[in-house]
Amino acid sequence: MSDGALSQEEIDSLLAGLDGGSSPASSGGGGAKASPQALSPQEIQVFKAILDSTVGAQTQNLSIVTGLPVTVQLAQVDTTGREGLLRDSPEEVVAVTVPFAGSLPGDHCFILTKELGLKIASLANKDEGLSDLDDMAMSAVQEAISNLTGTEITVISEKTGNRNVQSSVAEGKFGPKAMASLPPGDMVRAIYQVGIGEDQPQRLVELFALSFVKDVIASAGGAQPQPAQGMGGRQGQDSGYGGMGGGMAGGMQGGGYAQQGQQQMMGQMGGQMGGQMGGFGMGQSGMMGGQMNMYPGSMNPPNVQPVQFASLQMQQASPEAGNIGLIMDVFMEMTVELGRTKKAIKEILGMGEGTIIELDKLAGEPVDILVNHKLIAKGEVVVIDENFGVRVTEIVSPMERMSDLG
Repeated sequence: MSDGALSQEEIDSLLAGLDGGSSPASSGGGGAKASPQALSPQEIQVFKAILDSTVGAQTQNLSIVTGLPVTVQLAQVDTTGREGLLRDSPEEVVAVTVPFAGSLPGDHCFILTKELGLKIASLANKDEGLSDLDDMAMSAVQEAISNLTGTEITVISEKTGNRNVQSSVAEGKFGPKAMASLPPGDMVRAIYQVGIGEDQPQRLVELFALSFVKDVIASAGGAQPQPAQGMGGRQGQDSGYGGMGGGMAGGMQGGGYAQQGQQQMMGQMGGQMGGQMGGFGMGQSGMMGGQMNMYPGSMNPPNVQPVQFASLQMQQASPEAGNIGLIMDVFMEMTVELGRTKKAIKEILGMGEGTIIELDKLAGEPVDILVNHKLIAKGEVVVIDENFGVRVTEIVSPMERMSDLG
């Protein structure tokens, strides 16, 4: 008999029932029956190919953020539900939500192990002794995840031709896995193995709303087979009958080019020659027949039409879609300012050793942190060994930065 307290598994099961109607029959993973709305194996391969094409840029982005060599491998793409995901996750996770917006909206988040989150934050903040995922650490993790999402948006825009794919601001939390904010219902899961420096690869899970993935696949052309090219020639190479078919098809095309009179007669003769030569099993002859009919002599040139280009329209790029990883290694001047004051020229000329200059800052008041002479944060002065340092206590809001520019 238990003491009435719920176990962790019972808590997870109760929370799994609150995600919008997902049930064991639709949770995916762990041998559960797949939902009728789940992706087909062919659709999974199409979406996996899209994600595979982002791995190179993702590797470069993380390497710039951490300053170490990084390896990223896409190990698996499948469909799952909340229950199946929680069963495969550690007890505590870092969950970073970055919903997609624009014309392809959808829930989207990353699930990291605590070890991977600490590794990224410590390297990004140059703090090797980091042991807790505080606000500063989570800010670094959110920035890294935003870079990864920006790369995916660029690739998805190219694959779908949709330039209005955007993302919301990344929000990260560290805590029990049951409290993670996940896409409701069935979702598409991408499992990566991320290695930073010489450490063992860590598991990184990316989750997409099922509806978003289906929209991406549909916009990218789905999983339909590509139409074959050069049917006449290829069939002619396979068999004699193929050569006959290729020749006859070429003859029909040649007849189409020839509008009237002698041109049409030459097109038909070329088709008959291609068909007869293909009948003897000479596949390449069928191809030659098709070529003769497409270009039946110098006096019958093909009907060439000018190319119609689509009109170019100026589109406003989304700030979230930019790849900030391209400028992550650019150096900028950072200054810590104790305070300021104004003096007359005669006072400045009268300064000497021992002169005390009174500043406009009160004792103990936060100092200003400037980047390229622009205020971005405030902090307090600390002593590290024998050197001065500054601990950031406040990030200046964008509105205050804009007022300073004015």
